Amino acid sequence: MFANFIIPKKEKLNTTESSSRFDHLDRMSIHDLLINMNAEDKTVPLAVEKIIPHIEALVSVIVDKMQKGGRLFYIGAGTSGRLGILDASEIPPTYGMPQGQVIGLIAGGDKAIRQAVENAEDDMRQAWADLSVHHINEGDVLIGIAASGRTPYVIGGVRKAREQGIITGCICCNQGSELSKHVDHPIEVVVGPEFVTGSTRMKSGTAQKLVLNMISTATMIKLGRVKGNKMVDMQLTNNKLVDRGVRMIMQELTVDQTQAEQLLKKYGSVRKAVDSVK
Repeated sequence: MFANFIIPKKEKLNTTESSSRFDHLDRMSIHDLLINMNAEDKTVPLAVEKIIPHIEALVSVIVDKMQKGGRLFYIGAGTSGRLGILDASEIPPTYGMPQGQVIGLIAGGDKAIRQAVENAEDDMRQAWADLSVHHINEGDVLIGIAASGRTPYVIGGVRKAREQGIITGCICCNQGSELSKHVDHPIEVVVGPEFVTGSTRMKSGTAQKLVLNMISTATMIKLGRVKGNKMVDMQLTNNKLVDRGVRMIMQELTVDQTQAEQLLKKYGSVRKAVDSVK
């Protein structure tokens, strides 16, 4: 299977801007392209593993703040911004959290979710303006996401937030980045050069997605939004989720499908249905 694996070049710099460790991608077969991309992707979880203590420290702060009514904010540009918005948008349906408890903002506004907005990430003042619309305050936590660790929009936002006494963190993929200098909890996942030089939507994007998953999932669990290993507060917004809810109730209460369906219909959520009986 790995007979055609390409031996990478010697790595010179361990940054997102370093030249790819592979030469002549345009001459590779589709098979070799996929094998080598996959081999590179396998290194990402190992890079994340190394910085778990830093993730843990940040999650602890987030849980503490949110238990007291605070919120979690993400800011980023391009792929990083989109990943933050993705993570934030999945929290209400998955864990039943009210809208506005986890908020993702992207340089260039909502338009930038689907298409690039020219020079949006270069404005150091805009992130704070965007955050101010949501009245961010000392009870909240702000995480800046930037693969390079040098995006002006993100740096400007966390710097201003920190000046205002707001706890800040960051997720980036360069060690000793400028962004990390301006936050309380830097998370630097050093994944090395991208398969395509500078294409940080690849390994860097994967690393950021993994860390975001860890942060939000661990936070929701510690906030009591998971019972056992089940999403008992999920919003029942489609037939698939209703069916899942029914199965959860059947398993938890040892009732048949008809009874589970009746309970779910009556109480509107898995948690309330289970609590009503127990």
